[in-house]
Amino acid sequence: MATPVEPPNGIKSEGKHYFSICQALFELDTKYVPIKPIGRGAYGIVCSSFNKETNEKVAIKKIHNTFDNHTDALRTLRELKLLRHLRHENVIALKDVMVPMHKTSFKDVYLVYELMDTDLHQIIKSSQSLSNDHCQYFLFQLLRGLKYLHSANILHRDLKPGNLLINANCDLKICDFGLARTNNNKDRFMTEYVVTRWYRAPELLLCCENYGTSIDIWSVGCIFAELLGRNPLFPGSECLNQLKLIINILGSQTEEEIAFIDNQKARKFIQTLPFSPRVSFSQLYPEAEPMAIDLLEKMLVFDPLKRISVDEALNHPYMSSLCSPGMDPPVEGAVDVNIDEELGDEVIREMIWKEMLHYHPEVVSVSIGNP
Repeated sequence: MATPVEPPNGIKSEGKHYFSICQALFELDTKYVPIKPIGRGAYGIVCSSFNKETNEKVAIKKIHNTFDNHTDALRTLRELKLLRHLRHENVIALKDVMVPMHKTSFKDVYLVYELMDTDLHQIIKSSQSLSNDHCQYFLFQLLRGLKYLHSANILHRDLKPGNLLINANCDLKICDFGLARTNNNKDRFMTEYVVTRWYRAPELLLCCENYGTSIDIWSVGCIFAELLGRNPLFPGSECLNQLKLIINILGSQTEEEIAFIDNQKARKFIQTLPFSPRVSFSQLYPEAEPMAIDLLEKMLVFDPLKRISVDEALNHPYMSSLCSPGMDPPVEGAVDVNIDEELGDEVIREMIWKEMLHYHPEVVSVSIGNP
């Protein structure tokens, strides 16, 4: 749980109070009263908290020693820049970013999100039954949120059950935008590590230099299959094994179907795999509705150019009971979240500070106290 503790070195900062959560020190604004830890990972620790000013529960994520790892610092900045612009009921809302006491020497970043009850990974692996209506509603909300992102020119690039937060009433919100990128012509070389392997599209596994919104659709297909079968469809142990698992299900691909592969070594690898017949999704998921199987088949297409789009998926007959014409018009104006990967840590720190100020107009952009 959260235990009140004395401040480091016995020096208390004005407007802050201190707690030990999972053996980590949390320096929180006094309006936030932590309740209990709700998550922990490489990114940091998340705890539920109560906002005394608004009388609402929130989730606070502490990113510890943000600038010790350059990649983590960039991910934090990217998430801040992106979530400041996003407003959709199927995308997690960033409600606050706490301002540290020292502008030029702060190490930790505290992000305050709306609080959700669980995530889709926990639901899938639980013993709770999932009806067709559950699967349909989760998929519908995921597609709605994704349509919003894609219309803003944003690729999420790390969609997986653990990044889909769920409330008790089955509301779904997409979270974790640290790997998101803008899909534009200035940033076409985007082949660095993205997407947890099991949900990674073939074009990423094959090191293709160019990719687009269809990578997110592949991930949605993998998530949909996991909802239907309660197990990951392609649980690869490493990259080449992941590709083999995909071919074992989708079957060997024709020359036309692998024409998109612009990496000759990768194309040769696919060509040298032994012949594999296609496995029917209706055999894998015999209890699924025929229209669910049809939509799944259109999402999990090896060739990204032939994969269904998010708009087409929402207009698929499987979604007809939930989707209505004119729902969710496209975002007006794209969001640019591309960040120079070569930025120095002090520049990133300054940019994160400026992002914090958007949530605290009362704070002037000068150092609070001495660095």
